[in-house]
Amino acid sequence: MTLLADDDLSDDHSRIIATRVREELARRRSSRQRLADEAKISISTLEKALAGRRPFTLATLIRLEQALGVSLRPIEPATAQAPESLGAYSRAAVAWLEGDYLTLRPSFEDPHAVFAYRTAIAWEPSASCLVFREAARLDASFTQTGQVSLPNQSGHIYLTTNDRGQFRLVTLSRPTIAGELFGLLSTLQSGAGGHLTPVAAPIAYLPTGGRTAPTFGRVAPGDERYELYRDALRRVVRESFIRMVGAE
Repeated sequence: MTLLADDDLSDDHSRIIATRVREELARRRSSRQRLADEAKISISTLEKALAGRRPFTLATLIRLEQALGVSLRPIEPATAQAPESLGAYSRAAVAWLEGDYLTLRPSFEDPHAVFAYRTAIAWEPSASCLVFREAARLDASFTQTGQVSLPNQSGHIYLTTNDRGQFRLVTLSRPTIAGELFGLLSTLQSGAGGHLTPVAAPIAYLPTGGRTAPTFGRVAPGDERYELYRDALRRVVRESFIRMVGAE
């Protein structure tokens, strides 16, 4: 099935989620402002979504679910399952992978800097599979959206973008005990005059739950988060999550 072009949820899903949020607030006798603070979203965003003046986004939904500690999504059949081409995984079997991740890779423009952005992974009922959506990228025009594969044979996780036959692939290990994912990004780098060059780089996905608000963008030496981010990327090779073979 065709995925949405961005992370806006459908009107039907947004209405269901708004009702669930209002029910949870009433049951807890909690305020909308408190929920917005705990979910780290603006009260304006929450109010507009609850009033139906704008759709919920996947990222907002995940933050609300984490703040409330409950699922706000429509109840789906227990048999919900991804197609065989993605690994035939069930909805229940991959719930552990859903969430918001701080995503780190080397900067292509500055080899000494780290490029940081956010990736949300969640089940998409219309496609019957997990999807990922990136956000908070400095180069917003290159933001990626795609499907998640989890074949049993390899034990790895694949995040694939297919834009009219042009592919970008992220191959990730199974998560560490802390829920971190490490692996290899294979993509195209845009150069002068629109020239595209194949490039591969280590990449890390760190769960944002319970972490201090992350820094996004190009994080250079001297930034307070630089060493932390750089060390996460060093782990990709140091702990043999990937192997770079034959590179000079």
